[in-house]
Amino acid sequence: MKNGIDLVISQSFWDISTDFGLNTNILETNLINLGVVLGLLVYFGKGSLSNLLKNRKLAILNTIRDAEERYKDAAYKLNQAKNRLQQAKAKADDIRISGLSQMDREKKELIDSADGDSKRLEDSKNATIRFEKQRAIEQVRQQVSRLALERALETLKNRLNNELHLRMIDHNIGLLRAMESAIE
Repeated sequence: MKNGIDLVISQSFWDISTDFGLNTNILETNLINLGVVLGLLVYFGKGSLSNLLKNRKLAILNTIRDAEERYKDAAYKLNQAKNRLQQAKAKADDIRISGLSQMDREKKELIDSADGDSKRLEDSKNATIRFEKQRAIEQVRQQVSRLALERALETLKNRLNNELHLRMIDHNIGLLRAMESAIE
């Protein structure tokens, strides 16, 4: 045992101990020095380390809480956007259906209008044809009457003598007097 004590109390040990310092070379330090240094670190650093860990824990919890709130807000906004998208799709479908029905109505109205215009043109054409036919008939009548009158006058000139001429004048005068007395 003397050897063990000699080792602890050797002269060279006391020479080193007079100059107190921290040996940072891990290979040259002994286990006791390491234990003392670690003990001091744990003892003095425990409060600041626990405060540091608490602060870090609170920061992480706050970050998680903020992230959850942002997630909820983003999910809410996403649902609102989906609802607006559905409403926009429904409105677009309504507009498309309304446009198609409006197009069909206007197409039908255009066809009906074209049919009406065609019927009016046909009626106008038929009226024009009837008018022209009546005018042609009237012209033919006038020509036939004129020709008949000319023939009759020529025949009368050829056959009329003075006596017949006087009788005719008397007869016409009598007709005029009868008409005059009927008016009064």
